[in-house]
Amino acid sequence: SINLKTLETYLNDFLLLNCMNDCLFCKIVKKEIPITKIYEDKKVLAILDIQPVNDGHVLIIPKKHAVLITELDDNLTSHLFKVAKKINISLRKSGLKCEGVNYFLADGEAAMQEVPHVHLHVFPRYKKDGFGLKFAKKYFKLPSRKKLDIIAKKIKNNK
Repeated sequence: SINLKTLETYLNDFLLLNCMNDCLFCKIVKKEIPITKIYEDKKVLAILDIQPVNDGHVLIIPKKHAVLITELDDNLTSHLFKVAKKINISLRKSGLKCEGVNYFLADGEAAMQEVPHVHLHVFPRYKKDGFGLKFAKKYFKLPSRKKLDIIAKKIKNNK
């Protein structure tokens, strides 16, 4: 008989072996590329970003290959954010310049996802750090309540 621990190990190995061969983050998970590790467990790996917004910029990568967050099960998605919260706490206590923390997850190429493997950025922020979002002019023209209600109905009807 197979115990739960053996099955879990088998499944993790299976997922790692079936990661896309050319995926940058799969290569990192398989230890084929050098990293600076912050945290690791059976489900995720957290590393320092090599192109940080600010010192302490961390990427949290699910070990299971998935391009979009919708491809992850709810437990893994929840775990990703639980680890993010722990890193947030650590950043604030680290002595690094940190007046706030951003979470950023680009889900799809149009959302600026550069690596086709789910990853959550967690990075410290401080006033005048030079990072920001650029908004189109339409952002400053508020939609009508009727338009908001129509949009909400479309979203609610497709859960």
